[in-house]
Amino acid sequence: MKFKSNAHGDIVTGIDIGTSSIKIVVARRNSERAELLYVSKEPSAGLRHGAIVDIPEAAQSIRRALMGAEKISKAALKNIYISIGTAQAKMQSSRGIVAVSSADTQIYQADMDRAVRASQAVNLSQNRMIVHTLTKEFIVDGMGDISDPLGLAGSRLEVQSLIIDAFSPHVKGLIHAVELAGGEVGGLVFSPLVAARGALSRKQKELGTAIVDIGFSTTGLAVYEEKKPVLAVKFPVGADHVSRDVAVGLKIPLDAAENIKLHYGSALAKEVGAKDSIELKKFIMEAKGSVQLRSIAEIIESRLEEIFDFVNNELRAAGKYGNLPGGIVLVGGGAKLPGLADLVKQEVKLSAQIGCSIADEWQNEGGVFKEALEDPEFVCAFGLALWGIYGEKSAQEELAPSGFAGKYGIKKFIRYFTP
Repeated sequence: MKFKSNAHGDIVTGIDIGTSSIKIVVARRNSERAELLYVSKEPSAGLRHGAIVDIPEAAQSIRRALMGAEKISKAALKNIYISIGTAQAKMQSSRGIVAVSSADTQIYQADMDRAVRASQAVNLSQNRMIVHTLTKEFIVDGMGDISDPLGLAGSRLEVQSLIIDAFSPHVKGLIHAVELAGGEVGGLVFSPLVAARGALSRKQKELGTAIVDIGFSTTGLAVYEEKKPVLAVKFPVGADHVSRDVAVGLKIPLDAAENIKLHYGSALAKEVGAKDSIELKKFIMEAKGSVQLRSIAEIIESRLEEIFDFVNNELRAAGKYGNLPGGIVLVGGGAKLPGLADLVKQEVKLSAQIGCSIADEWQNEGGVFKEALEDPEFVCAFGLALWGIYGEKSAQEELAPSGFAGKYGIKKFIRYFTP
């Protein structure tokens, strides 16, 4: 199986392919800000828990979503960035050590590349593959915390890396579905990193900030410190689980529970009036009686507490619990629930805010896409387009190479798919 990458093209399309919906952003590369050309949201099909389970059905839904983008420019189908959104993706720390090869002991790019390749020598089962190699620090002759050792002198070079690997059938299925829909994949990125790219500022990444992306059936967490990722993980629970709990608790159909959650739900039960109620017949024609809104909020809050138990456990394991000056930024469709930021402050013991795409990175003539830019549900789609155009860093920063697995993973990634 072969494909070509057109990284850093003039026009890039970011497609956030979720279990419930597909968000698309088409943008053109400019020197300082990306120019927005098209934004849309369409229903998705053929996915479960962020993974494609029916490739033809998924391809049809992707094709429907791409039709509008194709009308803007046929080039929009030639350089598509997509995200890995399954909870089966894993992150692990790794170290690579090499001897500096030059006679003058100066460190060259080739030495850095060898060290990073050495860090990729991790044990993986045959059905898993590396999709990102993220450099935490270089160490020269025992002296660490070096971000770029190029030109330094030393005899031994080490690198501390974060390796993200994924279930290869999920990755191949995602690429195949996009190709069946008529698109060409230019890059693939782990979704928590995409959310951070779309919503976190340079200052937030430097301070120490966590971003939590609550999707339909999964939740992503990424933590940045000193402008580098230190944690990226996905959990197999999302906003749909909240709706299912409401459906079970009230003994009503799932679609009615979803509507009640969206229109009357709250993440913080104590903020809801004890006597406030709604008539069920507003959502179910044959239903009788009413239900208290606080009871609904208690169901919602209970499930959200479970989600943030996962977050707390990961933060504790990484040594970041209660120790992130930038606090928590909440994005994704599930971040729209009233009271969520207050609940998170209570559960995670950090400041919390609802995030959106960084408007300063976008040229939006006439404010046409202002609503989407301010919608936390679109953060990943905007992040994918930015990643495809400028790389992991903003246009104002030194650009980092990007692609299927970032600077050091592209060759291995392509080799995996080439017979």
